[in-house]
Amino acid sequence: MYIQYYDSPLGKMLLAADEIGLIGVWFENQKYYANGLKEPIEKETIVLKETKEWLDFYFSGKEPEFLPKMHLIGTEFQKKVWHILLKIPYGKTMTYKDIARMISPTMSAQAVGSAVGHNKISILIPCHRVIGSNSSLTGYAGGIERKEILLEIEGIHV
Repeated sequence: MYIQYYDSPLGKMLLAADEIGLIGVWFENQKYYANGLKEPIEKETIVLKETKEWLDFYFSGKEPEFLPKMHLIGTEFQKKVWHILLKIPYGKTMTYKDIARMISPTMSAQAVGSAVGHNKISILIPCHRVIGSNSSLTGYAGGIERKEILLEIEGIHV
């Protein structure tokens, strides 16, 4: 397991990867920070270098045209939700309820919210693009104020 740090305009971030791909991107002190990391070694890998480049593009206000290779670690349900998040276009939002309905007509928005909240790859898997049914900025492990700024970077004003 390898880590690098990234100084973003919204605070210091921890990036983590294994031999398969990117496994985590967290803002310092966010909920579930470094969850699952065991004996990490600070070393730049190709995936971590690509992640820093992706973040540079993103924070400069440009939509990155690539994604570093990722290794999603979670339950099957969490991974299903995270794959849906990856399909939300830059500059667009979706509600928790919308995502729930994509999975099942009886799926609860709260179950989706839990999976979204456990997303370990902040920003690249765009959980900040998920909003409440009434367009409210509910829940974001990195903090609501960061969520608002991330949406503004993409030209979304909620």
